[in-house]
Amino acid sequence: MFDRIREDIAAVKERDPAAKSALEIFFLYPGVKAIRMYRRAHFFYTHNMPFLARWISQRAAKKTGIEIHPGATIGRRLVIDHGHGVVIGETTEIGDDVLIYQGVTLGGTGKDTGKRHPTIGNNVMISSGAKVLGPFKVGDNSRIAAGAVVLEEVPPDSTVVGVPARVVKRDGIKVKPLDQIHIPDPVAQEICRLERRIFELEKQLKGKSEQ
Repeated sequence: MFDRIREDIAAVKERDPAAKSALEIFFLYPGVKAIRMYRRAHFFYTHNMPFLARWISQRAAKKTGIEIHPGATIGRRLVIDHGHGVVIGETTEIGDDVLIYQGVTLGGTGKDTGKRHPTIGNNVMISSGAKVLGPFKVGDNSRIAAGAVVLEEVPPDSTVVGVPARVVKRDGIKVKPLDQIHIPDPVAQEICRLERRIFELEKQLKGKSEQ
C-alpha cells in the first residue's frame, strides 16, 4: 500500500505544475486522499466486509467530493485532478496512468445488469464534465474531451468529442467527418439515369423511322 501511495504522489507531481511538494500532495490534494481511502475500502470490499467498505467510501465522498464505489477496480498511478463531483461506479475498471478531471462520471445507463460500468484502458485522459456510461471499453491512450457523453466503445489512440461523443482523431490523424450537405441524392441520381435511358430509346426510335 505504501508503494502505491508513493506512486500516486509521484504521478500527481509529474502531471500538476502547481504541486510544490510531496507533503502538500499527500495532505492537501483531495484526489490523492480519495484514492487512498478507496484502496482501504476496496480491501474490505474484497474481504467480504461490504458495510465497512461503504462506510469508508462515504466518508471519503463527504471529505473530498469524490465518490468511488469500493467495488471498482483501479490500477496504478491514477490522478484525479481537482476532482469535485467525480463519480466512479461499482463495476468500473480503470487501467494504469489514467488522468481524470472534475465532474467526470464513470457510470451506467440503468439498462444493464452485472457489468454495468465502463472499462478504461491505460494512459487515458478524461476531461472535466465528461460522462462515460455503459459496460464498454475506452481504449488505451485515448482522450475524452470536456463535456463529452460517451455511450459506445472508443478505439485505442482516439480523441472523442461531443454529445453523443464521436471520434475526431485516430492515431494522431483527423477523422474526416461525414459531409451532410454534399452527400449524393439517390432519387436525383435515379431520375438522371431514367432521363438518359429515355434519350437513348428516343434516339433509336428516330433512327428506325428514318430508315
